[in-house]
Amino acid sequence: MRHAIYVSLFCLLFLSLAGNCFAGAWTLERGKAYNRFAVNYFFADEEFDGDGNGKALNFNGEFTEVNGNYYVEYGVFNRLTAIASLYYKDIEQEDNAVIKSTKGIGDVELGLKYGVANWSGGAVAAQGLVKIPGAYDESPEGGTGVPLGNGQYDGELRLLYGQSLWALFPGYCGVEIGYRWRAEAPADELRYLVEVGTDFSKSLYGRAKLDGIKGMNNGGGFSSNRNNPNEFDLVKLYLATGFKVTPRWSLEAGYAPAISGESALDGTTYTLALTYQP
Repeated sequence: MRHAIYVSLFCLLFLSLAGNCFAGAWTLERGKAYNRFAVNYFFADEEFDGDGNGKALNFNGEFTEVNGNYYVEYGVFNRLTAIASLYYKDIEQEDNAVIKSTKGIGDVELGLKYGVANWSGGAVAAQGLVKIPGAYDESPEGGTGVPLGNGQYDGELRLLYGQSLWALFPGYCGVEIGYRWRAEAPADELRYLVEVGTDFSKSLYGRAKLDGIKGMNNGGGFSSNRNNPNEFDLVKLYLATGFKVTPRWSLEAGYAPAISGESALDGTTYTLALTYQP
């Protein structure tokens, strides 16, 4: 029943789109930039088991993460956009009445997006990305803390497609598919995303996404960070609305519940973000 409600919300937002907006397949013009400062709150007291069934965390456990994220895109050339993303995390994990917590800088992601093709109302881009482990301890505070990441490198290639839907109704859609190679123990991942978005008015905009990760079952070992296991599947719904304070500054609010998964936390992320396009 809960999953049916999430899908219904996604469909309702899709059908209500009006206006014009841009999706991830479009590259920035040379010298243009997009900056996003976000605060995310994630909470889970349930998880998906290895068969995809939901259950309470063991011993009435809870997992909470509050993080600050800075994401930036910069147009190096008209067809080439540079990407960077950095997190500062505050994680707390409770199991069997034992509370572990850690604060610090997480992994850093750096990437390049190249515009392969561009036509009136549409675009195709290819994106390469590398995840660099942050300067954190993989076993913090003698095991009394929670790792801020897996401490290994990832490399990802992704194909992005974006299209205006004005022939059908005002709005746009985007589809992305990528493969992430993960070093050492974690399994590789197939990543996919479907997005629709719009400007409801001159000041109000919205978007909806289905964001999925499929583990490729080629990993091993164990990660003590329950929010970043070595082997998992996860699908999330992301709903967001934003208000354009000025043509350059916007405020956004987002809601992202987990829809399905295997060996992953069943939680929800709430987001407040400030975007700036100089």
